[in-house]
Amino acid sequence: MARKPGSSPSAIKNRAAKTAAAMAPAGAGATTATAAPAAPKKRTSPVQFFREVRAEARKITWTTRKETWITSVMVFIMVVVASLFFMAVDGGLGFAMNQLLKLATSG
Repeated sequence: MARKPGSSPSAIKNRAAKTAAAMAPAGAGATTATAAPAAPKKRTSPVQFFREVRAEARKITWTTRKETWITSVMVFIMVVVASLFFMAVDGGLGFAMNQLLKLATSG
């Protein structure tokens, strides 16, 4: 089976290093144990926070009414199937226990 491109260990390490570099504070470079503690982040105002929340909420892709209906029906069907399965397993185990108890008490 062929490997996906970029799934080699060296490619994964390179991506991890790039991600770590991108997440590091600007000018941090190589961090050492003697590095000074980072300055606390500046707090945003509540107005700016709600602007950012609103901007992120605009990016949400909502499901359609049809997709929601189909998903709800599928969940209902799976609940019915699971309940029938567990009812059958419970009935089978109950029958087996009754037979074992009858055998133990009549012996």
